[in-house]
Amino acid sequence: MTLTMSDLSRRSFLGTSFASFAAGRLLAEDQKADSKQPAETPKPAEPKKVTDNPAFQPSTLFLTWQRDPTTTMTVQWIGVSGETADTTIQFAKLSEAAESTMWQTQKSATKPYPLTDFKVFRAELTELTPGTDYQFRIGKSSPTYRFRTMPAKATDTIHFISGGDCGINSHAIANNIQAARQDPMFAVVGGDLGYDDGKKVDVSLAFIRNYSQHMIGRNGRLIPLIPCIGNHEVDGGYGKPREKAPFFYALFDGLFRETSHTTLDFGDYLSLVLLDTGHNTAIGGAQTDWLEKMLAERRDHPHVIAVNHVPAYPSYRPMTGLLGKGGTGEENRKHWVPLFEKHRVPVVLEHHDHTFKRSKPLLGGLAHDNGVLYLGDGSWGKLRAPQKPESLPHLAALNGDYHLSLHRIQGQERFHLALDENGRVMDVCRSAQRTIG
Repeated sequence: MTLTMSDLSRRSFLGTSFASFAAGRLLAEDQKADSKQPAETPKPAEPKKVTDNPAFQPSTLFLTWQRDPTTTMTVQWIGVSGETADTTIQFAKLSEAAESTMWQTQKSATKPYPLTDFKVFRAELTELTPGTDYQFRIGKSSPTYRFRTMPAKATDTIHFISGGDCGINSHAIANNIQAARQDPMFAVVGGDLGYDDGKKVDVSLAFIRNYSQHMIGRNGRLIPLIPCIGNHEVDGGYGKPREKAPFFYALFDGLFRETSHTTLDFGDYLSLVLLDTGHNTAIGGAQTDWLEKMLAERRDHPHVIAVNHVPAYPSYRPMTGLLGKGGTGEENRKHWVPLFEKHRVPVVLEHHDHTFKRSKPLLGGLAHDNGVLYLGDGSWGKLRAPQKPESLPHLAALNGDYHLSLHRIQGQERFHLALDENGRVMDVCRSAQRTIG
């Protein structure tokens, strides 16, 4: 079931479904809504300092996950050996941080950052308490930063940001800032992070620096990043081996250990299924077999959300190919869409076309009340003019502005809010549980 802005006013939506975390920040952006220029860049949130002049403050520090987000957190940064004498992560529950005896330590592992003399420093913190605020620092000379583990059960609302096709321009930064203002629990980027093409190290580093600087939530809490792979992570784009995406796997091989697709399970209430639309792994064959197995195993999970880069239902590129070539999303529609429909997947997050789109609920490509909702299409920092609406009967909403999506999980329902780079609400919808006929 979907609920559009014509059915539900913006303010009533905020008052009923998003007031607890978004209303204040969204309503504060009303005066900027008519501008097409990026919102003025505010000063990013400052983490609490251990010293007045911290000796070590890496510009590439960010958080991600390799395993269960309710009990782990992975701390990463890119730097050089010897930059700081102690790369051990010291961490404690925020409520216990004043007690020096309560701080725990975890050594950082290092690995090369490709095509450079830099190193990736990584520490996975484990056996954490779910739904808990923590502080951490690198050695004793860095600022003190904050993070929060995900709750063990979805007794409270879960809210997160998604988008894709970011790049490193001013629009991408403006959307980083808008994303952080919503204070999400985490952010999902569905491919084409910085547009490094597997060979532009300066671009890969610029994306991480931008994310590190701006993706800071309330009270200095760092917002974890969950990615999936896109064509601009890969030298050659499609059908290339893992080695052709060196920067992506240097940072995210802990999540994508052996394959370019994986699942990330949040307790038993949310599963993100992160897919590869043919960049390192073919859509059909082994990946489809794996997808069916993963969806079948999670059939009883209340929230299973698929994330992929190239859309099954595009908003810019044609669905029908020329001269015998397949159209955009043809392999998705052949191999994956029947599994989404069969296994009760309610929402698929798509990207690549650089527009905003919301599909109608679809079964077999046709509108159906019990269909799958496809949201996209990757315009965090890249933009194209979409096709004319009359040529896209599978879509319910279409827009040519930069955007990100804010998702809220509440009980058996999901609310989805699209925001432009100035905080203007572009679209609102609701997806409920699908039934199996």
